[in-house]
Amino acid sequence: MSLNLRQIEVFRAVMITGSISGASQLLFVSQPAVSRLLSHTESRVGFALFERIKGRLYATPEAKKLFREVEHVYAGVQRVNELARELGEHREGILNVVSSPSVGQMVIPQAMAAFRHTHPQVKLGFQYLGFAPLVERLLNHQADLGVTILPVEHPNLESTPLGSGRLVCICPYNHPLSRRATLTAADLLAYPLIAYDRGSPFGVLVTGLFEAAGESYRTAIEVGSPQNACALVQAGAGIALVDEFSVRSWPASQLVVRPLLDAPRLQANLVHSRFEPLSQMAQTFVGVLRQLMQSEGFQPAPDPAPATGG
Repeated sequence: MSLNLRQIEVFRAVMITGSISGASQLLFVSQPAVSRLLSHTESRVGFALFERIKGRLYATPEAKKLFREVEHVYAGVQRVNELARELGEHREGILNVVSSPSVGQMVIPQAMAAFRHTHPQVKLGFQYLGFAPLVERLLNHQADLGVTILPVEHPNLESTPLGSGRLVCICPYNHPLSRRATLTAADLLAYPLIAYDRGSPFGVLVTGLFEAAGESYRTAIEVGSPQNACALVQAGAGIALVDEFSVRSWPASQLVVRPLLDAPRLQANLVHSRFEPLSQMAQTFVGVLRQLMQSEGFQPAPDPAPATGG
């Protein structure tokens, strides 16, 4: 009942070209060979893959469903071939990194630039993604390292602190809040606030800050990420609460940053497979990343002080 790769290849060729002759040209084999293998494939699966009407082939509904899965198989084969080619071209190795947008705008690019100075022959891959796609890439072994400012709890992934930054308020230049050294949640209520879906991780942080101060807030503009919020503040659309990682990627001349009283701290975490040790190359990159975090002032958050009896 199972199909081998050659049968799948012939079936796909017929589906793509729509004919035996087209498939034979695509695969560089004779038409009788394609016809025989296709007939044998239909016998193996137990149902017709094509209807033959007036000398033409028409795919059956079952064949169309099967073709969708076959295309997934071919996409995987192409990735294998691409990886084999890249491994042959980059003998020192390939390192793929994914990160959340907050650290992906500045921290990761700077670390990669520094790493390239000492490892010019290593091919680097980098994407910043939302939380769920980032975790999926790591679990599917499509990335070697991940860096995220949201906590990752998965039995197959290991998470290690890299550095931390606080939630801060940003506003345009000449804004009334720019004249204050430190802000409270209540100080923000009089101005249009650019915020996040309250159910999102950043939305939970912002809501928690206001609730802890006994205040409620209204959202003037809802955005999907702190980077979106920075762009809107820079354009003069309002004020926003963002993490320090995000705001560092913007020129100091474009935004005013003010600390918040009792602001929550966000931890940047290195995430990788729990069951595969990091390569020497990956460990070297992590060392570069840690040094950069320290030089930028993003020290790991201190552990809570133990409670003392009184």
